[in-house]
Formats: sequence, C-alpha cells, structure tokens
Amino acid sequence: MRARSSNPRKVNVVTLGCAKNLYDSEQLMTQLKANNFEVEHEASKDDFGIVVINTCGFIESAKQESIDMILRFADAKKEGSVEKVYVTGCLSQRYADELADGIPEVDAWFGTRDLPRLLKTLRADYKKELVGERLLTTPAHYAYLKIAEGCDRPCAFCAIPLMRGKHVSTPIEELVKSAEALAAQGVRELILIAQDLTYYGLDIYKKRRLADLISSLDKVEGIEWIRLHYAFPSGFPMDVLKVIAESDKVCNYLDMPLQHSSDSILKSMRRGITQEKTEKLLADIRETIPGIAIRTTLIVGFPGETEEDHANLLDWVGRMKFERLGCFTYSHEENTHAYKLEDDVPEELKKKRVEEVMDLQAGISEELNLRYLGNEFKVLIDRCEGGFWLGRTEFDSPDVDNEVRIPVQDDLHLRIGDFVQVKITGATSFDLDGEVVL
Repeated sequence: MRARSSNPRKVNVVTLGCAKNLYDSEQLMTQLKANNFEVEHEASKDDFGIVVINTCGFIESAKQESIDMILRFADAKKEGSVEKVYVTGCLSQRYADELADGIPEVDAWFGTRDLPRLLKTLRADYKKELVGERLLTTPAHYAYLKIAEGCDRPCAFCAIPLMRGKHVSTPIEELVKSAEALAAQGVRELILIAQDLTYYGLDIYKKRRLADLISSLDKVEGIEWIRLHYAFPSGFPMDVLKVIAESDKVCNYLDMPLQHSSDSILKSMRRGITQEKTEKLLADIRETIPGIAIRTTLIVGFPGETEEDHANLLDWVGRMKFERLGCFTYSHEENTHAYKLEDDVPEELKKKRVEEVMDLQAGISEELNLRYLGNEFKVLIDRCEGGFWLGRTEFDSPDVDNEVRIPVQDDLHLRIGDFVQVKITGATSFDLDGEVVL
C-alpha cells in the first residue's frame, strides 16, 4: 500500500540505546537538515515519508526493544503511514543479514559507521564541513560530546567491539571546535562520552591525553560544567585527577563501570584488574578529589558466579559506598569471549541478585543524601513538571542520577538552563528537596 500522506523530504529519526547513539542521531539530523530535509526526532505521529531507526544491540533486552521498534514501523509501512524504513546502529551492524530475511519491509540496513552511505541512499550529500555539528535532541543547556568511537578492551561479556570497531580518538582541536559551536548554541554542560574515555589519545597521539583534552575544553567560554562518563579502571590516567581537582568547570563526578568485585569473576570477565587494585584506585580518587561522586555499574549472574562471589560483591558495595550505582543481569551474547562459557546462573537468580544489590544501594544512597541536609549547592535546572522545578547538582548526570526538586512559587522566577544556589531541605534514597537561596 502506498503511503497516504507522506512527504519524501520529511524524516523521523528514532533513537534507542545509549547517549552515544543519541550523538550519532544528532549528527545524522544535522546532515539531513543541511540537505533541506524536514527532520524530527521521535515524532509523535507516523506521517513521515522516511523513518530512520538507530538501534541498540548491547544486551538481550535492548536488542528486543530495537526489534520491536523496527516491527512497529514495518507495520506502519504496510498500513501506508510511512513510505521508507531504514535501520542503522548497533543491532543493524551486528544482525543485518539475519534481520533482513525476517523483516523485508525495511528498505535498507546500515552499520555504525555508515553515515555517508545512509545519506547517499537518502539522496543527500555528506557535508564534511558539518562534521562535529549536531541538531541537539537534548535540552538546549546540555549536550553529549563523543570524544572517541569503538573500543580496544577485551572484556569477555561485551559485544561493543563487534558493533563499533576498534578505538578511534577524535583530535583535540576538532573537539574544542565542536565544544565552541555547542557553547554558541547555549550549551552550558558538556558530558564527555566514549566506550572508554581513559584510552583517549593512545591511537593518534601514542599516549593517553584525556587530561590534555579536558584542559583544552576547560578554556571554552560559555561552558560551565564538564562531566566525565565511562572511564575504564585498568590503566586509569592519574593526571586526570589533578585536572578535575584544580578546575572549577569539571564536575566532581566520575562514571567508572567496575562490573564486579570478585577476583575470579573479574579474571573471567577479562577486566585486567583485581579487587585490591580497584580499591586502591578508588581510595586515590577520593583522596585527590574529596567529595567526588563516583558512579559505577555492576553485572550479576556472569557465568560461574557463585553465592560466595555474590556475597563478596554485596560486602564490597557496602564498604565502598558508591554515591551512584546501577546493576544489570548478565546477557549471554554470541561471538563474545564469554559466550564460550556456560550461562549457568538461572535468570530468576540473576534478578534476585540485582534486587539485593539495589536494595543495599538504596540504603547507602539515602545515608549519603542525608549528609546534604542544610548544605547549599549549585543546581542546574533541567525542566519543570508536577509543580516542581527539577535540577541537578554537579554530582548528578541527566536521566540516570538524583534530581533536586524545588517547589514552583509565584514569586520564584526560574528558567530551564539556569544555574541557581539551592539549600537542601529534604532527602530520600534517590532524590533531594531544596529551596532557592535568594
């Protein structure tokens, strides 16, 4: 059936997965807009001539979400709501051949580094002068800045190298130019992302240069916060700590996925680090930057994980007292090193172990948050809903961490993107209440 009211120059871009995918979608949208396409991100109506789905293929639940979205638009095409459906991103990179047979409604499949080919298919020119520019999908006051693509780490559970390829750093001067362009658009917070921030520079400069990059970005006028996501613990460049400690712009925040505490599980995961070395690193970070918020993620149910391993993890989380923590069940991914191992922890037990970790973390988070009572913090306002202005301290990243709730008042005039001084008046496990200090 032909599309009833589609526009062949109107593109709906749908993004699934992490911030790195969102960054890629923003670059695609910028290129399309420069080619005189009408572009929208995750439009509410299926009246677009073209839909591009940027997929995630990291773990089983993410793969299923991506497949469900593809099927939804395949049905929309059959019904005539859209004319063309294209799929890109990690799932497409990894499973295009298998999926193409089962979903013939998709017009073409593209990998994670196929932007020029995708544009050519859409009859759009790839404009090199736009590299680094993006049509932001985030609120105007913050943006993700991807400093590298791919990963060289050998982690047994991870399929990212299969989908994203080897680590490729973006030169410092290009990233500074991108940051300056974002600042000119009104962005005040830069969130640095990569599969592994700490590897930055090794490929093009032959040494780790994350500290140099941060120092360069620190000089960009208009940027007030710089936040670091996804640091690898093994081989962590310690000079980064000095830059964080001395900069007024770099948030006292570090996202460092540690995955587990048990030495046997860490070895099987091929993480290249032990519990003892991890604890030494955490101690050094906290000593150099007092008050830093460390966010980590953990995996439970990895092949061979025993009750003793899990008990070790619970004890470790209780001792380390991470300011922010997420926990996920292991996903048995084909073509990874761990796929050779027996996925021997039952799914229900995996879920039970996640609940135990997160219940423990809820108590830790509440204990840490209660320390903030009566203190004042600089807060960035993200949005207004439900009778509250919602913002974040430097210790919190958007979407995944705590929020500060400030009651809306007739005599309180705030704007999204404002920095305000807030006194903390209440605390729960994962949120804070506050009032603006006038």
